[in-house]
Formats: sequence, C-alpha cells, structure tokens
Amino acid sequence: MEKFSVIMSVYCKENPEYLKTAIDSILNQTLLPSEFIIIKDGPLTEELDKVLEGYDNPIIRIIPLTENVGLGPALAIAVEAATNEIICRMDSDDYSDPHRFEHQIPFFVENNLDLLGSNAVEFMDDTKVSERTMPETHEQICQFAKKRNPLIHPTIVLRKSKVLEAGNYRTYYLVEDYDLFVRMIMCGAKCYNLQETLFYVRVSRDFFNRRGGFKYYKSIRKFFRELKKKKFITTMEYFKTMFPRLVIYLAPGFVRQKFYEKKLRG
Repeated sequence: MEKFSVIMSVYCKENPEYLKTAIDSILNQTLLPSEFIIIKDGPLTEELDKVLEGYDNPIIRIIPLTENVGLGPALAIAVEAATNEIICRMDSDDYSDPHRFEHQIPFFVENNLDLLGSNAVEFMDDTKVSERTMPETHEQICQFAKKRNPLIHPTIVLRKSKVLEAGNYRTYYLVEDYDLFVRMIMCGAKCYNLQETLFYVRVSRDFFNRRGGFKYYKSIRKFFRELKKKKFITTMEYFKTMFPRLVIYLAPGFVRQKFYEKKLRG
C-alpha cells in the first residue's frame, strides 16, 4: 500500500480534550499514515501544548508557526511539508472512523483520483444532529459545486501535485476548502465521494453563528463572483445562488440552524 500523510492545523482556541480525541482517532486507524503533520498555527495555550507533548510517536511531525496565519495558509504550509503524494485532512476537534483510511486509500489509488471525500455525521454534545450525504460521482460533484461545497473538508484525501497545480490553499474567510476544490476541478482533478460515513464532525451553536452575518456573506459573494468571472457558473446561476444566501446568512443564528438541519442535509 502506498504511503500517505495526514495534515492538521491547531490554534489557541481549540479544546484540549477534542484535540486529543482527534489525534487518537488517527493513531488508532487500522491503516496508519507514514506521517502526521500538525501545524501549530501560532502560540498555543499551555493545555494544548501539554496534549501535543504527551505523544511520543515517530509519525507525528509538529511544525510551529510564530504567529497565527489562519487555516488556509497553515494548511498550505502542511501540504508543502508533506513527503507523500497522497495527503489526508484532519480537523482538530472532530474524529475519524477507525476504518477511514482502510477504505479511502485503496479506493483513491485504484481509481487514480485527485480528490476523495466521504459522508459524515454531525453531532453536538454527543447527540447526532444530522448525517451528511454528499454527491457521489465526479459529474455530480462538479454540478453540485456550482451551488454548494461538494465535499466535507476534513474527510478528504488529496493528490499533492494536483493541489499545487491548482495553487494550494489560500486565505479565503471560511471557504478555504471550497475555493481549493473548485480550482482543482478547473485544473482537471478527478473527484469522488465514498458513500460511507467515515467521519464525525463536531458542531456547536457558535458554528451556526459563524456561518452567517455580513462578513461571511461578503466572503461568499466575492467567491461566487470569482466563479462567474472564471465561467465556472453563469450569471443566472450566480443570482439564483446568492439571493437565498443573503436571506439565510443575515438571519439570526437559531433560524439558520433550523434551515441548515432541514434543508441543507441529505
């Protein structure tokens, strides 16, 4: 089996208990990576540092940054640092199914993919909120990407050379992943979503607050204007997408949560 890397970014506001759960879920995989790159995105709290210092595992590589640069730039550094062509994402407050890589890596290799995701369960306070079922085939993913993010970021497996060809991660407020996926698709990346639940995403009420407001709307509007300029979407598709987003993103957080749970999940 080909070697692969896992990349993760950690910053000072993370929960130490959640971080430990996330790391353990990688180290307890039935198919282990050859390296696990953890970017310290600026100085961490004493509690977070203690979690990282508690691991004496040769596959873990910790790269400290002197200041917080944000998720996109931190992951760009991790991609550049990875020694393998196959790279898997991990988030510092979620956890992976123990068989995740056992299912994803062989499929990625056998089908010569550039971008692979999976379905996921979202939970809050140990209670299931929803199960996200993503578009499966390359064609379905490309069509879905015209309206919404077609892959769940922490579930993905990437081909390093295709990520670099597309320009790597960049700073883009709360859409760093969506931005990269579209650029990869436009560079000819072959995509797929396994129709298996291999990941568990932790959400909170703050999650719904952050996925709204005028700042988030401005970022999304800028992003979709770029897609229109690049002719990834038409002018009509732009307006059909942006009008409902304006209504939802400027609504109170609890309204957005109800809409999110009822309308935006498979």
